[in-house]
Amino acid sequence: MAQMFAYIAHKCGEIDDTAAELAVAAKKIDASAEVTAIVVGDGAELDTVCQAAAKLYPQVWKFAHADLAYPNAEMVRKLLVNVLAADAIVLFPHDTFAMDLAPGLAVKLDSAYVPDIVGVDGMDGGAIKLVRQEYAGMAHAHIACDAANGALLTMRPGSFQPEAGADAGGTVTDKSGDIGDVSAKRRFLEIKVAEVGDVDITKADVLVSVGRGIEEQDNLEVAEELAKAMGAVVSCSRPIVDAKWLEKSRQVGTSGVTVKPKVYLAMGISGSFQHMGGIKGSPFIVAVNKNPKAPIFQMADVGIVEDILEFMPALTEKLEG
Repeated sequence: MAQMFAYIAHKCGEIDDTAAELAVAAKKIDASAEVTAIVVGDGAELDTVCQAAAKLYPQVWKFAHADLAYPNAEMVRKLLVNVLAADAIVLFPHDTFAMDLAPGLAVKLDSAYVPDIVGVDGMDGGAIKLVRQEYAGMAHAHIACDAANGALLTMRPGSFQPEAGADAGGTVTDKSGDIGDVSAKRRFLEIKVAEVGDVDITKADVLVSVGRGIEEQDNLEVAEELAKAMGAVVSCSRPIVDAKWLEKSRQVGTSGVTVKPKVYLAMGISGSFQHMGGIKGSPFIVAVNKNPKAPIFQMADVGIVEDILEFMPALTEKLEG
């Protein structure tokens, strides 16, 4: 089998939760494969990330370069073309960076590309059996990906449960000398930090998060009452912010705020990857939705098919009684 790699996302010296999830996904593809982690960046914090990756993967390739201190898909694409074999299988977390990086890389390597994978059913000959969601999660598509010329796969965050206490005892190899030319037409300018509103949802241990199922702005009071009874904070999905019912600082997701609560109540939220990508740390997820086929139920620890406008007041009453 071709060599398998996992691209490690990290920020401010902290390895992303998806690193552990990719290790699980790789084992589902081929339990016998020795997967190599790829860590790209610069500075002393890169060593910290590499050491964390070595607990998950037997081999870690470190690529340090001043121009790679901030992720630039154009530069990383050139780097990976230089160091990857033509038949390599590479796993990425399905986030905005990978959506920028992977399609063009697949073209350069003449490899297969399958995005937003939620399940793996192993190998069938030379094909990788994968599962994707279609029609906003209403249907599952089972795909046989021919990996003869390599494959680039992006895995939806939260779809693969990490193994607790894993320690691969991996080795870190500095491959910075193989980076080559990473010149690019675009360049990093600055990081714009999102403004913190009246409530900082990133600090909350319990979140009551509402989506389209809340129906109208006046119904937010129902969510606030439940949050008060639970000692929680109200957050939301993007449609609520787009409707200007709550401020942007309350939005959970890849285009909003990343949170790491202990408990996450998803009330009337479908569970798109953009929303789930903002939830880190494997919280206990309770999902309530009228649609029994809502994608959120694939990630939830507890799923309840119910109208949230009936469920939330009933739960509040129980908590206060």
